[in-house]
Amino acid sequence: MSEAWLNKVNWSVDGLVVVIAQDTVTGRVLMVAWMNREALKLTWQKNEAVYWSRSRKKLWRKGEESGHTQKVKEIRLDCDGDAILLQIEQQGGIACHTGRESCFYSRLEKGKWVETDAVIKSPDEIYEKQTRKLEP
Repeated sequence: MSEAWLNKVNWSVDGLVVVIAQDTVTGRVLMVAWMNREALKLTWQKNEAVYWSRSRKKLWRKGEESGHTQKVKEIRLDCDGDAILLQIEQQGGIACHTGRESCFYSRLEKGKWVETDAVIKSPDEIYEKQTRKLEP
């Protein structure tokens, strides 16, 4: 199958595009991340979100450590071709590494950031496997 659709994306000079993950049922924006060409192709092929980690310089499948994967229901490209919207089904109800439903849990109120969403599950519990690996 042709991959011409990947050429419609207006990739940054770093070869990346910003991606918004939105809950397909509630419409809530859960997180923002980045994809390179390979991540977008894998996401499309697997119907599961795969992102590019700018800090680690590698691909990462959402939920590979936490188990909180994202089932992709739809992929959309904005009018300028420089932003991707994923309509997803969030497994486990947690998208944020802080243990919250969404990464957008702080709201600006009277000049201060107020955390409005409770932690669903402690990051220590979510990433327990990773913590155990580091212990002697």
